[in-house]
Amino acid sequence: MGNRHTWVRAQRRPRKALFLSSPIGLGHARRDVAIAQELRRLHPDLEIDWLAQHPVTRVLADAGEAVHPASALLANESAHIEDESADHDLHAFQAIRRMDEILVSNFMVFHDVVEESFYDLVIGDEAWDVDYFLHENPELKRFSFAWLTDFVGWLPMPSGGDAEAALTADYNAEMLEQRARYRRLRDRSIFVGNADDIVDESFGPGLPRIREWTEEHYDFAGYVTGFTPPDDGERAQVRDRLGYGPDDVLCLVTVGGSGVGEALLRRVMDAVPLSRRLLPSLRFLVVTGPRIDPASLPRREGAEVRGFVPDLYLALAACDVAVVQGGLTTCMELTAARRPFLYVPLENHFEQNFHVRHRLQRYGAGRCIRYAALADPAVLAEALVAEVSSTVGYRTVETDGAARAAAMLAELI
Repeated sequence: MGNRHTWVRAQRRPRKALFLSSPIGLGHARRDVAIAQELRRLHPDLEIDWLAQHPVTRVLADAGEAVHPASALLANESAHIEDESADHDLHAFQAIRRMDEILVSNFMVFHDVVEESFYDLVIGDEAWDVDYFLHENPELKRFSFAWLTDFVGWLPMPSGGDAEAALTADYNAEMLEQRARYRRLRDRSIFVGNADDIVDESFGPGLPRIREWTEEHYDFAGYVTGFTPPDDGERAQVRDRLGYGPDDVLCLVTVGGSGVGEALLRRVMDAVPLSRRLLPSLRFLVVTGPRIDPASLPRREGAEVRGFVPDLYLALAACDVAVVQGGLTTCMELTAARRPFLYVPLENHFEQNFHVRHRLQRYGAGRCIRYAALADPAVLAEALVAEVSSTVGYRTVETDGAARAAAMLAELI
């Protein structure tokens, strides 16, 4: 009997998960890899396939993760977002409204993948296509499904007027109705953060408050950085590897993984000469990311331009000051590392202007500057030099978010 049981265990198929990581911002990839690593600690036999697009696939390759071959069939969402942007302006809500064809196409790729192979668990980190169309076609769900996000609720930009306010409320109402009808479709809804990180706004006229509804329908993992902030000795080692000494005042400039931030990079380059006149020891490391050609930027003395930098969070932790876009992950990595920074939200990007800014204000982190103010290079130069000497008193960012999220997911396998 004992030998028979041993044979049965040997023949048992390995457990499999399919991870979907949004390509709109590389922050999803970093936190998802951290969660996947923690999930494997809880289920060592777990096989994870990734259905993902560039630039997420670049991060996955560096992490040694297995990208499903069907990923090559996905329509690129980052390219659509870049096409919708201009001069540091991205109307995120309207851009997503105009990507229905991409979402439908990518859902069909996903559907083919889960039809051809059985997965015990599907994890969607802001995989809007999969979440929406599964709710519309619940009979297609043959697996446990977990949803991750770091914001809840579409919010109108003032420039959109009454029409956009009505549209965002309608989108929110549809989501609320889907969740009310098919509560069990998501086996777990995980918010990457804490309840106080959620904006205290309404979904729209006659609809619930966003924070109250989210507290009722989500579990909270705390923020997922995927790393423990380095100590002073480790920071010195990183600086040395990057080519900067203890007497250099290092300003790191980055705009994330999409090609949306090129206009901001140019504004920073315009401010480099004046910044260095105000503070001669100041040196700039400008990271363009995987979708902006470093050669497209002008050259300035004291400014080094690089493309994709693996483990960028270490470079962020090693800098003396940073200038970044208003993306959540980069700003929270700087917050966790307790680095002073300036952040410039994309104009008309509701998430960066409302959700991210609210969270950063709660942490007491960073200084927000509007892009229009940077038309004068002196504004950025003076703000940057002032920020170098600022005192950091941020709220502490937890380091166990990935483990907490993984523990919630492990229950579904």
